[in-house]
Amino acid sequence: MTRAPIPAPTAPGEPSAGEILIRDYLDMLAAERGAAANTLAAYRRDLADYLAALARGGHDPIAMEAAPLRAYLADLETRGLSAASAARRLSCIRGFHRFLYAEGLAEDDPSAPIGGPRRVRALPKVLSVAEVDRLLAVARRTAMGSAADDVRGTRMLCLIELLYATGLRVSELIALPRAAASTKERYLVVKGKGGRERLVPLTEIARSAMRDHLASLRADGPWLFPADSASGHLTRQSFARDLKSVAAAAGLRADRVSPHVLRHAFASHLLQNGADLRIVQELLGHADISTTQIYTHVLDERLKSMVRDLHPLMDE
Repeated sequence: MTRAPIPAPTAPGEPSAGEILIRDYLDMLAAERGAAANTLAAYRRDLADYLAALARGGHDPIAMEAAPLRAYLADLETRGLSAASAARRLSCIRGFHRFLYAEGLAEDDPSAPIGGPRRVRALPKVLSVAEVDRLLAVARRTAMGSAADDVRGTRMLCLIELLYATGLRVSELIALPRAAASTKERYLVVKGKGGRERLVPLTEIARSAMRDHLASLRADGPWLFPADSASGHLTRQSFARDLKSVAAAAGLRADRVSPHVLRHAFASHLLQNGADLRIVQELLGHADISTTQIYTHVLDERLKSMVRDLHPLMDE
């Protein structure tokens, strides 16, 4: 196979050979794969960093073996990049070397024998039962002290009670129809990801919070949580911002509290109290039980305690 000539060094003020290679690769991504501007900008930064490292070691990206790439990946780890960021960086570099090989600029692809960094799935942030109780206590005091024409207090209490009682996704919660608050059933029918419907049981406390919130609304409309937004209902950003204010008032670090963290708390606390993993999977609307299994870390201490307290040989 005939190979294209290696780009010659450029004159002062002109793009370097490496910059030309990056430009050509990004042009291909934009033209043939429709890569977005943000993606192209991130790839440009990643490749510039990679080629600068190669240059410091005296390596040519179009005439090199795998060792310099391995050394670069090891350096990323010493710089503190997460496994996820390093994996994304390697994916970018792989694509770059494959492009050079396919275009005939390189004899080999040095990234071919490189294995990706192991990505460790992060454990979800979880609040304790006591911390959730503190959140709810602050929300209740705020709701009781709200003015008659201020629905924000009862709305926030309703949101927190519902989220912790049901484990709804925040997108499902904020888009609940107004009719949900007046249902006589002890469950909600929720349409989740992929249009899949599921039944979500309601506690009496959550139903009461919905009724109180509904009574505080002053205008008609289709949404349980109406707002002046493009969708007509509360946005996830507004809910998250207001929830952090409640967290601060409850003495909790704001960066530990979000709508998604309350969903995690719902699942973790159910499992901690003996709920079956398959049932929690159904309640959360997970298509794959492996997604739900991330919550089983909360069982560790309970299982250790059970063995410690109940095993007949533990006292010997």
